[in-house]
Amino acid sequence: MRFRFFLPVVILLVVGVSAAHGEILVYGGSLSGAAENPPTPSLGSGTATISYDTTAHTLLVDFDFTGLTGATTAAHIHCCVAPPGNASVASQTPSFPGFPTGVTSGNFTSTPAFDLTDTASFNPSFVVANGGTAAGAEAALAAGLATGQAYLSIHTTAFPAGEIRTFLTLVTPVQLQRFSVD
Repeated sequence: MRFRFFLPVVILLVVGVSAAHGEILVYGGSLSGAAENPPTPSLGSGTATISYDTTAHTLLVDFDFTGLTGATTAAHIHCCVAPPGNASVASQTPSFPGFPTGVTSGNFTSTPAFDLTDTASFNPSFVVANGGTAAGAEAALAAGLATGQAYLSIHTTAFPAGEIRTFLTLVTPVQLQRFSVD
């Protein structure tokens, strides 16, 4: 009897579930004063990992830093320019919400991940420069990340224009399989 009850459930799950494929693109880099433009003499360092979910349209930002010359004032992602150029801020200004200011070492993880369908996840001028919509801003940032033309910068009291930064490069794409019941 149990078999007859479970068989329709198994058939429903197998037939009624469709798969949607997505990708999480992971970008990263090592933060340094030498990567700033112009370079700074800072001995500060850090590592950054940015995870872009192409299906959920989210961006998870995670980085650590240590040894900064000045106290932190801001951190954000700039886009879109080839290294070693300077570009305008793409993410929220003046800084990521919750970023620790007034310190010379620390870490930051965006929790929750930034919702790229929301214009509040971007610098308003970046949205305007890219069609006036969140979709346009997301497309520009995605293109900048994909071509190595986006960077994460940490600004301090000693170096208001940026003490350490890294151009973000693709680490690895991660295939996801999402399931939805039709």
